[in-house]
Amino acid sequence: MWLQRFLNRDTPPKPTPRPTSGLRGFAERAHAVPLAPADGEAFDDLYRRARFEPNAPFPSTGPQGHRSRMRDKLIARGPDALADYELLEMLLFFAFKKGDTKPLAKHLINRHGSFANVLAAPQQDLFAIQGLGPHSIAAIKLVQAAALRLAKAEAMERPVLSNWDRLMDYLLAALAREKIEQFRVLYLDTRNRLLADEALAKGTVNHTPVYPREVVKRALELHATAIIMVHNHPSGDPTPSREDVDMTREVCQAAGALSIVVHDHIIVGNGSWISFRREGLLD
Repeated sequence: MWLQRFLNRDTPPKPTPRPTSGLRGFAERAHAVPLAPADGEAFDDLYRRARFEPNAPFPSTGPQGHRSRMRDKLIARGPDALADYELLEMLLFFAFKKGDTKPLAKHLINRHGSFANVLAAPQQDLFAIQGLGPHSIAAIKLVQAAALRLAKAEAMERPVLSNWDRLMDYLLAALAREKIEQFRVLYLDTRNRLLADEALAKGTVNHTPVYPREVVKRALELHATAIIMVHNHPSGDPTPSREDVDMTREVCQAAGALSIVVHDHIIVGNGSWISFRREGLLD
């Protein structure tokens, strides 16, 4: 239903050219307008209205043919020819039929720090930004989901232990930007092929409750013969805590009693990770 409304929504009125005052002026005016979270359309409506206000940063649809030139550039020269803000600008084309999306794209990257951080931002954080609505946020989250599924598929196309670099790329993409701790388990068969990748627990910014019996119980249900535990540190520092080490030993003991091998426990930080096996913490 929302897709039909998106495809059939009204075309914004033709704007009257106005002098612009830049992104700062837009942000100040936007924050003076009360939000209506219950009506998702209001966010996109607010963005469209802002472009036609006096001194709005988006007084027109931009240079004639700009979107076509962007698409031609992407097709002819490939995605590496585009800056991060241009990728995000083009992504927002799908949410806004007309208008200059470049200032909004740059604002999002400035606010979150990078293009990747924009894709990984929690939905509630995105809804809090003036100019974003359900159409644009759905587009952002769809691209994030597609990127994670591609990374996961590449990581799991061969036995996990022989494809370690791609596995780490996937885990970093999935967990490095999470704002709360998440404990995941990769369940493997006798040939170390992935049976399941499951999040067993989510916690707070610095703690996730993990119960060894639940880890082992799920392994038995899946007929898994080996596991790899994974969790993230939202602080960005992957150094294991005393609690991390103790929990890992408890899981190893419970799994060992049932002949389930614990290959490793990975802690993911911000762009880095630590392997318990490589650090000698599984012995």
